[in-house]
Amino acid sequence: MITAKKRKLSASHGKRKREKPTHGKVARQTVSVSTKKKVQHRKVAVAPVAPVKIIPVLPAQNKAYNKAIEFLMSHTDYERMRVVRYNTTTFNLDRMRQLLEALGNPHQTYKTIHIAGTKGKGSTCHMLAAMLRNAGFKVGLYTSPHLLNLRERICVNAQHISEEQFVLLMKRIELAMKKMGANKPTFFEILTAMGFCHFADEHVDLAVIETGLGGRLDSTNVITPEVTAITNISYDHMAVLGNSLSKIAEEKAGIFKKDIPALSCLQEPEVTAALMRVAEQVHAPLEFVGTDIEFSHRFEVTRPAGPHVRVSLTTERSHFEHLTVPLIGEHQAVNCGLALAILDKLKARGLQFSDAKAVAGLHEVNLPGRIETVWNDPRVIIDGAHNAASVKALFRGISQYIPYDSMVVIFGCNCDKDIDGMLEQVSLGADKVIFTRYITIPRVPARRNSPPVTLIASAKWRRQRKAFPMPWILPRGPFPARTS
Repeated sequence: MITAKKRKLSASHGKRKREKPTHGKVARQTVSVSTKKKVQHRKVAVAPVAPVKIIPVLPAQNKAYNKAIEFLMSHTDYERMRVVRYNTTTFNLDRMRQLLEALGNPHQTYKTIHIAGTKGKGSTCHMLAAMLRNAGFKVGLYTSPHLLNLRERICVNAQHISEEQFVLLMKRIELAMKKMGANKPTFFEILTAMGFCHFADEHVDLAVIETGLGGRLDSTNVITPEVTAITNISYDHMAVLGNSLSKIAEEKAGIFKKDIPALSCLQEPEVTAALMRVAEQVHAPLEFVGTDIEFSHRFEVTRPAGPHVRVSLTTERSHFEHLTVPLIGEHQAVNCGLALAILDKLKARGLQFSDAKAVAGLHEVNLPGRIETVWNDPRVIIDGAHNAASVKALFRGISQYIPYDSMVVIFGCNCDKDIDGMLEQVSLGADKVIFTRYITIPRVPARRNSPPVTLIASAKWRRQRKAFPMPWILPRGPFPARTS
């Protein structure tokens, strides 16, 4: 018998019939083998045909989506820059208005809520959107930055914008940009315009809009909202927004509008003064949750619910009592209270809904990257805290909600953050620290052969560090150096 392998060699100078597919079965085929004397016809066994692994071809819409992403990334992206000039040239609202006008002003076709702040604005936006959605409204949600996918920033009723919708809107925006000449919009302006267009296309009832950077010159500050709100303000983006809390607060308060209700939570005295000063200048009625609006919260531990925080907020129109905050951390109670106050203001503006249905939506809130447990054995928790106040709240939340024997912190951050302040909080809560960095992340220095950026702190921090005899595990270089 001639095997399949041998037949291939011996029949190289002869002829044979095409083999039919066997679908894994042994088939009998007639093979003609040429020799010098005569042609012999023999029955041979054909080995089963092995399945061919076919590499799938990406659908056309995926290729188009990748092309749309490339087009978007080709524009100026201040999120990826270490040094940004914060002025009306780089952050130009007239340019944003021109782009939206070319698109038909989609942001004027639905009601909006505008939220700014240093920390907590993302959590507040998600809790508010969940309550409005559960109350029966179709709700758009625009947030930034994203965690894993750009499409996370634009949602309607908790569903990300699809790749196909992303591509179609990018084509529409590209055509609109041709009318703008050399005045090209930035990465964030394009993405914001896409969010506004998507909400208009989906005919949302309300859109919850989170600012990107600051507030006064932010691309989102072209809307005329029903309510504006400022979450907790602390030190962050000092090189852009200012080195004092009052300056940062003034930039955040730039979203206040004449005769539009403005809300905020309890702040530092200088922040409160700055917010009140801006509100008075633009004639915006400003109220603080906790003083002007009755609000309270308490931390408790029960067998059915475990550790959690309950909040209560009372106004002339609303009575929210003993509601469980869906997110981990006592600081989230303040964000939840602000979301409830916004809900009350919307009711005052004529929005009708059931309070019971709205607050039931809090149970649906799930926010990745906020004290999120991603592995149980060993327990691994991730969080996007990026300033001293956030790190302090992170450690406080973990200590209240999650029992542990020791804590190993893997720490890394951009060099434009408050490194001293964050490391001080880390040193107070961690038993061991591993410093690391992301090799290709923007806003990190480029020079090599020097300590990691997370260790390049002020002389004050280096003096303070001596007081904490903890293990500092340093990965070997080369590492980038701080250039400024």
